[in-house]
Amino acid sequence: MVTREEVARALEQVKLPASGQSLTASGRLSDILVNGDKVMVTIAIDATEAAAMEPVRAAAQSAIGGVPGVGQALVSLTADRPSAPGPGSGGMRPPPSTQPHVAAGRPSQAPSPKVATIPGVKHVIAVASGKGGVGKSTTACNLALALAANGLRVGILDADIYGPSLPKLFGLHGKPRVVSGRTLAPLEGYGVKVMSIGFMVEEETPMIWRGPMVMSAITQMLREVAWGELDVLVVDMPPGTGDAQLTMAQATPLAGAVIVSTPQDLALIDARRGVAMFRKTEVPILGIVENMSYFIAPDTGNRYDIFGHGGARKEATRLGVPFLGEVPLDMALRERSDSGRPIVATDPSSPHSLVYRDVARQVWASLSGTGDVTIKPPPAIVIE
Repeated sequence: MVTREEVARALEQVKLPASGQSLTASGRLSDILVNGDKVMVTIAIDATEAAAMEPVRAAAQSAIGGVPGVGQALVSLTADRPSAPGPGSGGMRPPPSTQPHVAAGRPSQAPSPKVATIPGVKHVIAVASGKGGVGKSTTACNLALALAANGLRVGILDADIYGPSLPKLFGLHGKPRVVSGRTLAPLEGYGVKVMSIGFMVEEETPMIWRGPMVMSAITQMLREVAWGELDVLVVDMPPGTGDAQLTMAQATPLAGAVIVSTPQDLALIDARRGVAMFRKTEVPILGIVENMSYFIAPDTGNRYDIFGHGGARKEATRLGVPFLGEVPLDMALRERSDSGRPIVATDPSSPHSLVYRDVARQVWASLSGTGDVTIKPPPAIVIE
């Protein structure tokens, strides 16, 4: 059984390049988390130190991997965004381990340094929601496929560690193969490169992990995957606005975020929190999608606004962000998603696929700067 003390002793041999101080004495280490033969640690840094501290991260990971009984070592770097120096501070900021957290409600006053980009990936976008159960993963899956259908090279990362859905949505099974060292090759579904923790654990295995363990796993899936050349990498974010979501927004070079909500007030309250989180971390809001917007009965053609209607459009107007479209409740959409046959890929001419294609067009227009993302309303759903 691996112990924290054994891991701490191994990390005493890892030195910081500037001071020569041991990593354990530096105050930069998070709690050492041991889960069976897996050990996870995060190292606090300033965002400007990312390149210089990468060898330290690698050395720490190697040191932990050498402890008897360790089967997998996960070490990641994490950086809070700096805030402006306060009065009387002499222009000094606290060290990384005591940096004020943006979640405390104090948005950054100074320009934030850029985090390291992902080689070969032009744009990384997040698909997020303030709460679960609003169809975020289904939206992320079909948005990625719609971007690919529009002629782009696309990958998608399932960052929802506690509830990975992309393996089922894409109908993919099996484990990623190792390309070299620790680098994994993503699986591919319908022309989109896919990575998910769901490929590496059994479907019914609960992920009983704490925040640092989750972030280590996400960081590895993001940066230790052979994505190749991509125009867009879509990240299916965990629901909510907790520490994992905030750290993801800070530590990933996000070009923008798409917020998914249903029309009712309870969902919109949480969507506002999502918008606020991304704004505080200086991530542009690409727009809001209203999912489960309405239902058209297949036998009568009557329309029912089960969750209300138009709430997300009004909220987008109130917040001053683009409204990207309405996706109705539909049995075919649900059935195809459950069977691993996403509607954009398997029924590209359906009205629902056209909605996703239009959302993708607007998102790409915003990313590439080719036009106003709000110039075209979403197509109407017609049931014949």
